[in-house]
Amino acid sequence: MKNGFRQSMAWLHTWTGLLVGWLLLLIFMAGTASYYREEISRWMRPELPRSSVSSEVAAERALTFLQHKAPQAESWNVTLPDPRNPAMRMFWRNPESMVKPPVEGEKRRRGGGRFGDATVDPGTGEEVAARETRGGDFFYRLHFDLHYIPVYWARYLVGFCAMFMLVAIITGVITHKKIFKDFFTFRKDKGLRSWLDFHNVSAVMALPYHAMITYTGIVTLMFMYLPWGVNVAYPKDEDAFFSEAFARLADIDTPSEGRAAALPIQQLLDAARAEWKGAQVGGFTLYHPGAANAVIDVYQRDGKRLSVDTPSLRYDAVSGALIEASPLSGGATQTRGVMYGLHLARFADWGLRALFFVSGLIGCLMVASGVVLWAVKERPKHAKSGKIGFGLRLVDALNIGAVAGLPIAFAAYFWGNRLLPVQMAERADAEVNVFFYAWAAALLAAFIWPKRLMWAWQLYLGAAMFMLIPVINALTTHAHLGVTLRTGDWVLAGFDLMMLAFGAVLAYCALRMQRWQPALSAAEKKKRQAAAAAAARAQESANVEANA
Repeated sequence: MKNGFRQSMAWLHTWTGLLVGWLLLLIFMAGTASYYREEISRWMRPELPRSSVSSEVAAERALTFLQHKAPQAESWNVTLPDPRNPAMRMFWRNPESMVKPPVEGEKRRRGGGRFGDATVDPGTGEEVAARETRGGDFFYRLHFDLHYIPVYWARYLVGFCAMFMLVAIITGVITHKKIFKDFFTFRKDKGLRSWLDFHNVSAVMALPYHAMITYTGIVTLMFMYLPWGVNVAYPKDEDAFFSEAFARLADIDTPSEGRAAALPIQQLLDAARAEWKGAQVGGFTLYHPGAANAVIDVYQRDGKRLSVDTPSLRYDAVSGALIEASPLSGGATQTRGVMYGLHLARFADWGLRALFFVSGLIGCLMVASGVVLWAVKERPKHAKSGKIGFGLRLVDALNIGAVAGLPIAFAAYFWGNRLLPVQMAERADAEVNVFFYAWAAALLAAFIWPKRLMWAWQLYLGAAMFMLIPVINALTTHAHLGVTLRTGDWVLAGFDLMMLAFGAVLAYCALRMQRWQPALSAAEKKKRQAAAAAAARAQESANVEANA
């Protein structure tokens, strides 16, 4: 620990940032991609239709499909299409009597056969035979579940990193007493000074976003990190706490009774919209379909609401009578819902979502430049001794493998989506494995040879892989730029164009890294100046002798 408050904060800022910097970069990159997880999922399932029908028509076709697909199910859940997700997603729960024990030697289905799901074209009401993939949901889960690691430990690890990130932000503000002046200062080709300026600019440019996304990220998992209050108040039924605290409707657990025809779904959706004064319906859950005591829960669509908690209404599906509405939230619940909503940004329109995305990219640059800056500062100390220590070599390898290697992994994930066989078993898991295999290869190469050229090679590889994604897309699907630009499908076209843009940026970074020469230390500058002066004096003496 250094003497003096600001020096102590600088020391704390350096080490809290460095110790979790590489994992934070993964979290930031995956979280930033999650702002467009619906669009990524749609690109990764090019078979999905681009239908445009009213929610009433889509709901009627969903019920028709479910009546044929799962007529004996205990409940049906339908997510209606919206501008970001044009297909309908539906789930159903079968009664326990229908669940068959697994055949010996056969892999048990997820959910044990109790649950079913389907993706349906709202325009035709037919199931879509789309490729199996986790799509953008993989990045969303990755940024707080980390994959391969038990969820419980992964979320604690992410929370630990988030706390370190929050400390790094606060100490960074304290350390830089001229923080706003630093925002307008960037000295090019000045070695360590340039890296420090870049780190300062990327930190200050989106500082409110960085503080908000870090703090709200911790809030999203606060009941996991601080469960004791819930355990004391609800020792035997935590679900009751979440139903009461988050203003949710309780699940229906009564058995079905008799048979009766439900009201037309359009009438029930119209009643919900009237109750919400015109707000759109996002989906519904029908309990005991076809029974005399059938009940339907109608959910409001995520839209302009800042809070992640959306209202819901429960109707008698046979008579249409309103049974109950989700209770009003208290102040604490509303605050938590707003913070959660800020973190997810589901409320954002295209412009605000783009601003969140750019701010996330700036956060990635801030973390990346921070871990690189430590290595740049340490290298002159090791140069004096003429030996690169283990710590610096380790940081160099991790920097290359994370900063340059992660883009390779992201691009490989999209390559896997297009190149793996469509009917491949466990295809979604295979795509995820491609991501981690590519990242592991980049890390291994960095550890074998953590040199400047390895930076350039990996950045060039990432650039090539991103720029080839639209080409591979054109060779393997009919949803390529030649079609999407002509038909105005800007979700798919925008994805391909962004891949080209990311590739171009990585290629520029690779070129800069290839041509970059480290700045000379003060001692080396003096040594070269003395040598140049001696050479000049020798040349002058030679000229005098020649003239004599």
